[in-house]
Parts: sequence; C-alpha cells; structure tokens
Amino acid sequence: MKNIAIIMGGYSSEYKISLISGNVVYQFLDKTKFNGFRIHIFKEKWVYVDANDSEFPIDRNDFSVTVDGKKITFDCVFNAIHGTPGEDGLMQAYFELLGIPQTACDYYQAALTFNKRDLLSVLKPYGIKTATSYYLNKGDLIDTNAIVEKVGLPCFVKPNKAGSSFGISKVKTAAELPIAIEVAYKEDNEIIIESFLDGTEVSVGVINYKGEITVLPITEIVSENDFFDYEAKYLGKSQEITPARISDEMTQKVGEIAKRAYKALKMKGFSRSEFIIVDGEPHMLEMNTIPGLTTESLLPQQAKEAGISLEDLFSNAIELALA
Repeated sequence: MKNIAIIMGGYSSEYKISLISGNVVYQFLDKTKFNGFRIHIFKEKWVYVDANDSEFPIDRNDFSVTVDGKKITFDCVFNAIHGTPGEDGLMQAYFELLGIPQTACDYYQAALTFNKRDLLSVLKPYGIKTATSYYLNKGDLIDTNAIVEKVGLPCFVKPNKAGSSFGISKVKTAAELPIAIEVAYKEDNEIIIESFLDGTEVSVGVINYKGEITVLPITEIVSENDFFDYEAKYLGKSQEITPARISDEMTQKVGEIAKRAYKALKMKGFSRSEFIIVDGEPHMLEMNTIPGLTTESLLPQQAKEAGISLEDLFSNAIELALA
C-alpha cells in the first residue's frame, strides 16, 4: 500500500474550491491500493488532517508527519491545489528537490501555464490562435484610449496569474476600464486585457491515460451571465454540455489543437484548455494544469463521458507519477 499525500487549500482565493477537490480525491481514492492523507497547505500552516479533523504539523524539511510518535513519509503527492503554490510551480519544484513524485506537470510547465501572457506567447509559433491582448503591470500608466484602440470594446480585463474567474470583468465602455483594472489588481500585479471573442466557448481536457495522450470529450459552456464567471462556474449559472454541440470536424480540430499544446509544452498529468470558436477557428484563452476535481467539475464530467470513473482517473494519475 502506497502512502499518498493529497495536498489541498493553497494561498489564493481558490482555496475553498481546492479543499472540495482534494476531499473528492480522498473520497474516491482506491483504498485497496493507496492510503490517502489529507494535507492542508496554507500560508500559516501545513498540516495533516486525520479522519477526526485533528491536525498534525508537516515537517517541511522532508514533507513528513509524525502521528502518535510514528513518522509517516509519502510515496507520491496528489496535487489538488488550484492557484498558488500548487498550480504555479512552487510545490512542484519543492517536491522535485525532495525527490517525491507528484501527479501534476513539472515546475517549469506549471509556472508557464499559470502565466496567461507567457503561455499564449509560447504557443503562438505552433499556430495556436489567441485574442488580441494588451498588457499592464501595477504602476503602469493606464491609457484607456490606447487600450480601446488595440483590443476594442467590449473587452475582458483579467489578472494574468489567477484562476476560477476571480478578478475578471467584461468591460463595455472605456469609462469602466479603470474600475475593472483595480478589480484585477486585487488578484495579481499583472493584467491581461483581451478583445471580446464572440463565439462558442468550449473546454478541452487532455490527460495522459495509461501512457497515451488522450483528448477527453469536449464540453460546451453556455453561461447565463455575461461570461463564464465564478457564479457560472460554481453556483449553477451555466449550462455545461458534454459532448459539445459542435461538428465532428470541429471536435477533431479543437481536440487536435489542445493535444498539440499539451505535447509542445511537454505536459504531464491533467490539463484543461479553454477555447472560443470564432468563424470556424478555435482561439485559446488559457490552460489549467490543476483543473477542478469536484464531482461537478468539467474534467471529471469529461472523464465520465469517456467511461473513466473518478477512482480510475485518480489511480491513473498516481500510477503515472510513480512510474
């Protein structure tokens, strides 16, 4: 029996969703193969939380925990932290230094994909289309005329390094830009402002399944709100239709682009890429490397449609990490 540390929580606004994801992994872990340990990672504490919700501090020198005088070490880490420090490469680098296998991509890929600007720049030479964008760093002069001239209206203002749609605004007039920029700066000191893409939004899961890079059934997202924001994602204000209502030809095209991105970046583990299809051309918005793993989340929905149970999905991730 392998000891599996399921890390969850994190330092960002996404910590509550991460705790749900981590508990789903814990719940569906194959108990015949693995001993699951829930590890909460917060700025103020790293702790193992047992079945009675008692907490035991993690020794960060070797990522071990002592319970009732007995030291426990881990064979593998299942990474379920959305946002920093689980999705931006910090935990990946830490575990690499300690020589502990973990289920997510490597630290460089995590840092790259977490930075929307850098990710899209790296993928452009591979023929992957994106929205027109304008970049701002905190302290930069805000020239609303220059922004509107470049990206047009409406446009989206997003934190460059954040997830779960925190800090994102859809801006319809130039007068709304400064407010939207302030909202985004609450999540990150770098901002990406993108042109509005009017088309069909789809989410494409790509995983390594039993050693083969596999595109999962694609999900179409129809938001009741202006866009796929936090409410739409987590509070039921959207329709998530799997498989997406797009042609077989488009399914193949967008799946091939998502797979090309996964291969080009030398990815491992899970990825979920978001696209908007405009006039028959998929435009990539971002790639998530620690996508939501709740029972309602997109990647588990897609796996279910492909006939892959949560138990199988999680076992596969651990077995590939240990290989």
